[in-house]
Amino acid sequence: MAIFFKNLKFRILELLPLVLLFFTAFIGKSIIDIVFFTINIHYIIIYYWVLKNPQFLGYGFIFLSGVVTDVILGFPIGANALALLVIASVAAYARLVTVKASLFTDWLSFIPALLLANFIFFISLYLSNFSISYINLLFSSISTFIFYPMLWLIFGIFSNFIRSGSHA
Repeated sequence: MAIFFKNLKFRILELLPLVLLFFTAFIGKSIIDIVFFTINIHYIIIYYWVLKNPQFLGYGFIFLSGVVTDVILGFPIGANALALLVIASVAAYARLVTVKASLFTDWLSFIPALLLANFIFFISLYLSNFSISYINLLFSSISTFIFYPMLWLIFGIFSNFIRSGSHA
């Protein structure tokens, strides 16, 4: 009976990335503003978890969280969803071609993910005649890139905790 509850506890902990993904989507705070920095936490969550543990987040959930974010923030439907799917696709490709994963390789492979996702986001907003501050988008991308290692470490500790507890 104790083993059942221990396994149940770690199965619930495995849902935490998905809960965090939808929590950021539902509160409309996928972008965290800290003084001069705006961090797109949605991008980091998706990139890290698809890169390290893809079984925790499915592409359908990623698309749905993007649609929820679009509705809550008032963007055209599908703009964020497509950008999030691009982030997930680049992470899946990076996972496939990476021989030895490290913070440095993950961080460098995050650059094309950010560039492609922001390009898709820009094009979808441009085609729907939605006004956006391009300077804010640029600074958000730069600060998201800068803060990625910090969240990589936090998610890594959590991932190791899940992995060690579920196999014990």
